[in-house]
Amino acid sequence: MGDKAHAHTGAAGRAAAAGHPSSIRNVVLVGHSGSGKTTLVEALAQTAGAVNRPGRVEDGSTVSDHDGIEHRQQRSVQLSLVPVEWGGGKINLLDTPGYADFVGELRAGLRAADAALFVVSAAQESAAVAGATRAVWEECAAVGMPRAIVVTHLDTARTPFDAMTRICGEISGGDGPDAVLPLYLPVHGPEGSDGHAPLTGLTGLLSQRIFDYSGGERTENPPDEDQRAPLADARNRLIEGIIAESEDETLMDRYLDGADIDIKTLVDDLERAVARGTFHPVLAAAPAAEGARQGIGTVELLDLITGGFPTPLERPLPAVTSLHGAPLPALGRDARGPLVAEVVKTASDPYVGRLSLVRVFSGTLRSDDTVHVFGHGLTGPGHEARPFHEAEIRVGALSSPFGRQQRPVTECVAGDLACVARLGTAETGDTLSDPDHPLLMEPWTMPDPLLPLAIEAHGKADEDKLSEGLARLVAEDPTMRLEQNQDTHQVVLWCLGEAHLDVALDRLRSRYAVQVDAVPHRVALRETFAGPSTGRGRHVKQSGGHGQYAICEIDVEPLPPGSGIEFIDEVVGGSVPRQFIPSVEKGVRTQAARGVATGHPLVDLRVTLRDGKSHSVDSSDAAFQTAGALALREAASDTRIQLLEPVADIRVLVPDDCVGPVMSDLSGRRGRVVGTEQSGPGRTLVRAEVPELEIGRYAVDLRSLSHGTGRFDRSYARHEAMPAHLSDRMREQQHNGT
Repeated sequence: MGDKAHAHTGAAGRAAAAGHPSSIRNVVLVGHSGSGKTTLVEALAQTAGAVNRPGRVEDGSTVSDHDGIEHRQQRSVQLSLVPVEWGGGKINLLDTPGYADFVGELRAGLRAADAALFVVSAAQESAAVAGATRAVWEECAAVGMPRAIVVTHLDTARTPFDAMTRICGEISGGDGPDAVLPLYLPVHGPEGSDGHAPLTGLTGLLSQRIFDYSGGERTENPPDEDQRAPLADARNRLIEGIIAESEDETLMDRYLDGADIDIKTLVDDLERAVARGTFHPVLAAAPAAEGARQGIGTVELLDLITGGFPTPLERPLPAVTSLHGAPLPALGRDARGPLVAEVVKTASDPYVGRLSLVRVFSGTLRSDDTVHVFGHGLTGPGHEARPFHEAEIRVGALSSPFGRQQRPVTECVAGDLACVARLGTAETGDTLSDPDHPLLMEPWTMPDPLLPLAIEAHGKADEDKLSEGLARLVAEDPTMRLEQNQDTHQVVLWCLGEAHLDVALDRLRSRYAVQVDAVPHRVALRETFAGPSTGRGRHVKQSGGHGQYAICEIDVEPLPPGSGIEFIDEVVGGSVPRQFIPSVEKGVRTQAARGVATGHPLVDLRVTLRDGKSHSVDSSDAAFQTAGALALREAASDTRIQLLEPVADIRVLVPDDCVGPVMSDLSGRRGRVVGTEQSGPGRTLVRAEVPELEIGRYAVDLRSLSHGTGRFDRSYARHEAMPAHLSDRMREQQHNGT
């Protein structure tokens, strides 16, 4: 770990040369936007010798140019992979977006990684840091992900390091503050004219040594006398925290009796606790100063990753089943075992086409192999429409991304990640396996996109490309959902937030050359009769040749919600011939589907055909269809038409201190709160019924209201009567054509 020499050799080096899973570390960097994740990745790559100057590879591009196979300007919204070598092993650094809109990229990173590195900024408001970090912490805790914490921007800190450590301890919830402790303390230089003291190095609490970066190179010194007292307090607390997680039950008694616990025992216990996910060390880091070779804390961080984070051999793997869902024994992690891999990200490259970022869980993936691809879609609300698909595909070229380069590799062993070119129709979440023994990995869940964007092709040329562009867009990003709404006849792209929406539009324009216009999203309203009515439909035309003759009389009465259209025949005496009664019903139902007042479908009615007239020559199926439609329209003109709006059941999960504002906001949206319940420490679930007209932008508004900590889901409940003043306004807008 950081207090050990960072040049690991011997067995680790031989394992790396053989491409053994034990030499690999997959680490996902997570944190709020602006925390400095990408800058930290560049600093780690520089320290590891992967770049020849800060963040820059030999071709002049930056390590963040490859951001999930996108250009630098989009790196903040994409999962990116930067592999580096350290201590005889390989570290795959997965940089995730900090925006809540791109939680799908975060979950892809968690699927691909075996440990998480939280990056938190001391320069941002602590409340904002806590809110944004807590949600991601819970994501990691849910999958048992080992975690460590890096504090950045201490040079311009609003919150000192010890306060940041305390905040992170509070965020950890059930782990407790003693499970989140600093492994190093920051060392600051003299204050500048701006009142900020620059970070110059770190003090190792276990080694009791100062690692000084102020001269541009990392040097090691003993602490000064005035540094020993605060160092001792922090060191004792760290040792007690490590011993509390030790599997040696005698260690605490020995420590309390005054025995001196050797550093090797403490480091070994620390590494095991970190790998188990029960202890979360905190470090500080800063990028390299101009002309310096190493960023502050980067050596210590790389040592922590190689020494304290688990290898792919130590992490539980997702469950596997047969293609028919039958459970199978747990996967092995042997590079020589059966192939099981997963597409964790899909993207397009302007030069090589579709690229798939693949994590291999078992076996070895090689170029030109034939693999079985099975797409089960991703679970979660809103993803039911993703079709299952399978095929046998020959694997294209394998590569390891870095900057804008794609470095060719011949194979990818269990535990490693690689980009695969031309993997056919494979989508994010698809399982790759041996064609002779096809398997299916348990999918991971994706959030339901809840912000609608209705779009139309800008011109005729765009209409031809729109369907293909949208299909490719949702194939690459499973957190987007495409809807062809049959009620409103709109094409709707559902996104996670405004930034997600903007990215979708930009990709359509820049990547697929499709120009689209955003149009107001329409909610599927309904019409019904407010009371009973009667109508007479008369369709009589005599203009030479074969005439048209049909007359029908109907009674209409409203039915309870959800009843649909009920048609009853009460004709007596044959006034409407039997063969034309279905024609009247068809005309009534066709007119009901078109609506009678605002163009929305008419529902929940009983239509009774009482009487009518026919002509032996001029009556026809078409004539009675027209008469039925006219009768319904006349009946509508003699009563009030009630507009019905859809109502959604919504479940809002927020911190306890946000419950009041959320409930007040829901009431202002004509919502009815139907209950609240506790949902874990400090979290409350609010259940409410809210008209869908009022929650079109709720995904955005809730995020603002809860400082990014709230989330919600929704489901259709029913249609119910719209208030009269809103119904009148809707009719007026319809009349004015707006």
